[in-house]
Amino acid sequence: MKISFIGCGNMASAIIKGLIGNGFDPACICASDINAEGLRKMAEQTGIKAAPLNTEAVNFADIVILAVKPQQLDDILPEIRDIASNKILVTLAPGKTLKWIGERLNKNTKVVRTMPSTPALVGESMTALCANEHVSESELDEVLEIFRNVGKAVVIPENLFDVAVGVGSSSPAYVFMFIEAMADAAVYKGMSRQQAYAFAAQAVYGSARLVLESGIHPGELKDRVCSPAGTTIEGLRTLEQGGFRGTVMDAVIDAVERSQEL
Repeated sequence: MKISFIGCGNMASAIIKGLIGNGFDPACICASDINAEGLRKMAEQTGIKAAPLNTEAVNFADIVILAVKPQQLDDILPEIRDIASNKILVTLAPGKTLKWIGERLNKNTKVVRTMPSTPALVGESMTALCANEHVSESELDEVLEIFRNVGKAVVIPENLFDVAVGVGSSSPAYVFMFIEAMADAAVYKGMSRQQAYAFAAQAVYGSARLVLESGIHPGELKDRVCSPAGTTIEGLRTLEQGGFRGTVMDAVIDAVERSQEL
């Protein structure tokens, strides 16, 4: 199997490094990008093939990953349409449906829509996937395996894709802000900035692992931390007074609705 990337930014780089780190042959990976110097450096660092043209990258591969912004697809899809008919095209663009993509390609072109997240950079993405009717089960499994090199990957119905954006792809930014806010409070109370970030980030990381690995409801885990008249329940009272839950829900809902507008 040969894989090409059109666009070689942070997400593509994370996937490429994840593949190579798990034993995939870099000689079977190709990439194109408008940033020629950045692409050259990536090729030197990883051993992948650098293609000067998008069409060359498409011709190289069995699976083509379109790692570009949604607005760039209007230019790229017509450019590669005639040579992509026998490839599997994988998109990373929020808001662009299988129908929208298919209308800009030749009939029967195989398309897989995906939505990874930036924790792919450390092998911890949660990637959603769905495919059009032309993609076989075995072909979808091949695409799933690519994204499992940078975290977890699951197939979901396309009507939930915008929800996956809100709760999975956009939400790392909310978590980063939460970590920063907790660290700011620790610094205010005298802790060094570096140590404050370490404490706050480890608390979030450990809590997330506990939810995933224990299978215990987050509400029950929260209750277990709250001793009667203790420090934790006092902090929770403050969060509730500030509308913490409702604000987080509104943030996710707003991200979902913005994705639907794209």
